[in-house]
Amino acid sequence: MLSKALEDAINEQINKELYSAYLYLSMSAYCEAASLPGCAHWMRMQAQEEVFHAMKFFDYVNDRGGRVVLNAIDQPTPVWKSPLEMFQEVLKHERKVTGLINQLYALAVKENDYATQMELQWFITEQVEEEASTSKIAQTLERIGDSGNGLIMLDGQLGKRE
Repeated sequence: MLSKALEDAINEQINKELYSAYLYLSMSAYCEAASLPGCAHWMRMQAQEEVFHAMKFFDYVNDRGGRVVLNAIDQPTPVWKSPLEMFQEVLKHERKVTGLINQLYALAVKENDYATQMELQWFITEQVEEEASTSKIAQTLERIGDSGNGLIMLDGQLGKRE
């Protein structure tokens, strides 16, 4: 059974994961409006991944005899100055999520909850991948700029994400 402290913290993380999905959907809409269908697709896939993360936490709380409590999701920003700024925000956001996962892990250690520590290992590994992929995209945009053939090529590559 989960401690009350871990149950509350994981419920908060569920909210953060759903906010992440909402943020990426907002970014997808921005990309669609900016005629960047590949970026829009990448963001939509990212949103779906964040919903998966939320549901993984949701199921874990239930499996451990806890009670999931959902709270309101904050409204994300609807507009960015450029694709580069948007992907820089994605990287910043993923780093923040990494910090939140690390805090959850520290709480699981404090609570001597080994099952939660094991569950969180998956998320820790996932965050390494999230940061690496978004960092590469942001670095590419820094090199090629926010317009021209380079952006068109990158948009095409991002549209191939499965």
